[in-house]
Amino acid sequence: MIETPSYADALRILGCKDGRLAKVIGFAAAAERSGWPLAGAGQLVMGVADMRASVVRYGEDVLGRLPELRGGVDRHTRTQRLAAAHAVIVVSAYFEALGEAKLPFTLEQLDRTEKIARGVPTPERFARLMAALMLERLPTPEPHVPFGETRQAVERAYARMSEALAGYAAGLPVWDELSHDDQILLPRMLAEGPPAHALRVYDENYRSLALDSHEFGVRSLVTERPQPSTALSRVAWLLAELAPPRVGDRPMVHLARMAANLLDQPLLLAGKLPEDVYLPLLGEGYLTPRCRVAELTRDASPTLDGWWEDQRLLPDTEAFLVGHLTSLRATRAPLLVLGDPGSGKTKLTEVLAARLARSEFLPIRVDLQGVAPRADVTEQIEQAIAAVLGEEVSYGDLVEAAGGAQPVILLDGLDELLLGGAGRYDYLARVEEFQRREAGLGRPAAVIVTSRTVVAERIRFPDGLLALRLLPFEDDQVRQWLEIWDQANRALLARRDLTPLPAEAALAHGEMARQPLLLLLLALYDAGGNAAQQDDPRRRPLKRSRLYEVLLRDFTERETGGAGRVVIDQELVLLGAAALSMLARGRQVITDEALERDLPALCHGGEDDPADADPDRPARAGWARRATERFFFVRRGGHAFLHSTFGDFLVAWLAVYALRDLDRRRSQAGDEPLALVQSVDDDLLYAVISHSCLAERGPIVGFVIDLLDDVPPEIRARCVEQLSGLLRRSLHETGRRHFTGFRPVRHSLARRLAAYSANLALLVVAAADGPVRVSELLPGPDAAERWSSFTHLWKGQLGEEGWNGLVTALSARRVMENGVEDVVLGADDPTGMGDAVVAVATGHGPRHRRLLDLLLRALGEGRPLLYRDRVAILEELLRTAAVRSPAVHQALGALWAEGGADHARLRPLLRAVLADPRERRAAWELLVKAGIPETALWEIQQDDG
Repeated sequence: MIETPSYADALRILGCKDGRLAKVIGFAAAAERSGWPLAGAGQLVMGVADMRASVVRYGEDVLGRLPELRGGVDRHTRTQRLAAAHAVIVVSAYFEALGEAKLPFTLEQLDRTEKIARGVPTPERFARLMAALMLERLPTPEPHVPFGETRQAVERAYARMSEALAGYAAGLPVWDELSHDDQILLPRMLAEGPPAHALRVYDENYRSLALDSHEFGVRSLVTERPQPSTALSRVAWLLAELAPPRVGDRPMVHLARMAANLLDQPLLLAGKLPEDVYLPLLGEGYLTPRCRVAELTRDASPTLDGWWEDQRLLPDTEAFLVGHLTSLRATRAPLLVLGDPGSGKTKLTEVLAARLARSEFLPIRVDLQGVAPRADVTEQIEQAIAAVLGEEVSYGDLVEAAGGAQPVILLDGLDELLLGGAGRYDYLARVEEFQRREAGLGRPAAVIVTSRTVVAERIRFPDGLLALRLLPFEDDQVRQWLEIWDQANRALLARRDLTPLPAEAALAHGEMARQPLLLLLLALYDAGGNAAQQDDPRRRPLKRSRLYEVLLRDFTERETGGAGRVVIDQELVLLGAAALSMLARGRQVITDEALERDLPALCHGGEDDPADADPDRPARAGWARRATERFFFVRRGGHAFLHSTFGDFLVAWLAVYALRDLDRRRSQAGDEPLALVQSVDDDLLYAVISHSCLAERGPIVGFVIDLLDDVPPEIRARCVEQLSGLLRRSLHETGRRHFTGFRPVRHSLARRLAAYSANLALLVVAAADGPVRVSELLPGPDAAERWSSFTHLWKGQLGEEGWNGLVTALSARRVMENGVEDVVLGADDPTGMGDAVVAVATGHGPRHRRLLDLLLRALGEGRPLLYRDRVAILEELLRTAAVRSPAVHQALGALWAEGGADHARLRPLLRAVLADPRERRAAWELLVKAGIPETALWEIQQDDG
């Protein structure tokens, strides 16, 4: 939670000139901080009545001087002053109501008292009362909280003030003068009278505050649904109401602002655009997204759609953004924006930066794909600034040159840092540290960070972090966007006797039409020949894999003048090789040099280019240009796909292409005698799937499954047979292979064999018509041991990303039939590979695997099992089997959180889980997510130290 101002903070921020008021509050603060004996206040002449008069008078003064307080200062100072003004009207409303309340005594009677009351100096009692009324943090309006909830928080603050006043009165001699009935009724009188009246005064003062300060008016707009708009246009005029557009910036700042204004660029700023359609400009075609908002805690589950359905829906996203940027929270913690691939996260940062470019904010957009992934936040920002300005400029110098404009740092693509192996799970905490440091230097900055929703489970959230979830388009948004597309392309399409895509035809494709990027691609697909309008409505909605493939093929066909399937396949192989090269490097951006080296190695017949060996022949060139001039690439300090899912699809397509090629070669051999004993030529397949586990990026596996669904069943059956044979021989020695020049990264042979065998297992399960048993995949009496050797290899060689991806993608369930153990892959009711297969991979006896199964059933299915028995199971697994599966961390968290839990008995188990220094960080995070307090983990680590 952010720290909101108290009344005492407000006086300091606003520069209160009432010396007596400041003196009383200063003494109360000193007494609370160091105790009454050390406060040194002497004789305080003020009482409750005098205090009421001063507080009410100062509240009226603040409301009268509000235009003066707002003017002539920078954005952050104005935000602080407005929050302070709100704190002032909260307290002044209570004191005003207190003077008019019907109580069995007057405030003057309350002040006529002895120096010592019930053994306590009266000034000390008064100081305690003032501390309760003036030093407690007060509610402040925030854009993600409806005003009704803020008002309820103010009402609770008033109830707390009345309780403090009742306690103060009960300790004074005036209490003894009251009748017994009045003594009983006084707490109720104070609880019901002043708070209700104070709320009415507060409402009136808040309306005055909102009329004079558009920031508060903007926050009230958040609860109202506005008329549809494009490109966050309302952000611009809402900001203009807060302060006039800035002019006359210094050249360096002017360049930064101009670079942020991309509204006149095409909606997709890609390579070679299609010539027969018009892409709307960003300022025309970007629709303001619908969002849900939530404060994230350790119990939050932001990766789950069901969790988000219970969070608050924002009727007005634009008013929220303006309200957030003008709130105290913006400069104290980052705003996290989550969304699915293609939901418009990057476009949101681009459009918001453009709208902020002429305001009292200084937008700095950082594409996290194009900066050093392990650099600190300031270095990443400076790298982005250097890319814009063409020279190295320190962040501090740029902010100083901005002349008081508040920086807004837009960090786009946190998911790429997490998936790229940079280990930035604590990135948001580092951002918070950056904001805290910058505020200490007098340069407060707001920060917005974007990430894909699916990787949110890998992010460590600072407590109380505010997050937005971008939602899919509603029907009216689909219609609104297609009206824009219609206006832009009706005339162009009419030249080819085509019509723009109607909303009903688009909505027939379900979720495909509800993601902004996919809706645009669907419109492009339809523009080739109105194919989306001709689809039989009885057919299943178009799959994303089919949409991507058709778009790639249609665009290539148009670019090559109607080339045949073979030529188009060659172009897709070229694009797939570029995507594969990125995957192997763990980056979404690749350089010309890397492409010039990798593409010919995979696409030029499988052998090294003869020109490389002949010094008299010029080296082959142009591979990078040939691949990246396509519509599907963008420039980001190198080359990147228009969207990361294009790369995911192309890797999946290339893997399936290599699998189909394997089947084609084997089928061509027919029943020739030698063909039956010769090895299958899997060189292309090995080159494609031996560098990285395909499950490192989850969408790849989904695309593979979709693509294989379109393969005829008889071909899939042959592929399963051949893949199974390759898996059984995958760790054996082989002869010389082709495509040896394709080496995006230099992995050890063990790492490549691990990736190859793991991907073979994934492909077998994806191609099979049903679940696959390990006993069938690896026939023989030692199937379990052989499977165990594979899982050991995968866990040891694939790295954290590869292994975790495999755990997620390859479901597994252990079964026992007639006393024989087996593992079923691809089951409909998996318990999770991360538990069942890790247990099999321990290499220990069946007893320990049965214990783990028992634990999983007890926790996952809620079957009753005594607390001591569960702890005993964990003790045995950790001590004897050394199991470190996700279920163990979850079990420890569940046991810790139970009522009456024996934490002392659990501490040795936690110590065992954290014992390995290489896995301590990951284990720490899993334990915290499971509910173990970090304080307990710190104590364990310190005890060990």
